Amino acid sequence: MKIEWIGHSCFLITGDSGATLLTDPYDAEAYQGTLLYRQVDLSPDVVTISHAHADHAGVRHLGGAPRILDSTGEYDIDGFNIRGVATFHDSSQGSQRGSNTVFVVRADGVTVAHLGDLGHELSSRQVDEIGPLDIVLLPVGGVFTIDAARATRVWQQLGPPAVAIPMHFRNDKCHFSIEGVSAFLEGKSRVETPGVSELEPVKENLSGGPKIVVLDPAY
Repeated sequence: MKIEWIGHSCFLITGDSGATLLTDPYDAEAYQGTLLYRQVDLSPDVVTISHAHADHAGVRHLGGAPRILDSTGEYDIDGFNIRGVATFHDSSQGSQRGSNTVFVVRADGVTVAHLGDLGHELSSRQVDEIGPLDIVLLPVGGVFTIDAARATRVWQQLGPPAVAIPMHFRNDKCHFSIEGVSAFLEGKSRVETPGVSELEPVKENLSGGPKIVVLDPAY
């Protein structure tokens, strides 16, 4: 498996078979001046959509004929076992921003959870539904998602997994009124900034205990 951070909350997961799964593709044209990542123009086999906002559901620029998943359930597609878990986009049961689906993806012996725009800490039932993980793709910017402190607690609720990869934070390509990644990294002992956009999470580099890997956006 290979995981590539495209930008914002969008990742491309490529299985050993060559099949591809894209998470939460953004529509950069909907946020001109604030979302400066290059437009996502890939042709994946599968697309997961955590919720229907344009910075997470920009499928109109994608090529091919991907299978689009935007709800809870369990699916087996092209070597990916995918499970959608119901959560909320805010801390008030969805009354402010609606629902959010966490997608758990397993392929090639590695399990990854994409938390979408999670807006709250998890219930014990949700933790059980998500299950054991190797990697969590974790929003940390706050305002529209959990902030750094809550992201840390959610990471702890989930195990924590061997690797946390931050997403949905302010940087030179995202000018949303949210926090950067530094608040989440503060006080953490194992932080890697490899200067690349990709991670190949074979079991060998998942060993050694929990760590954070901050990727560079590919787009």
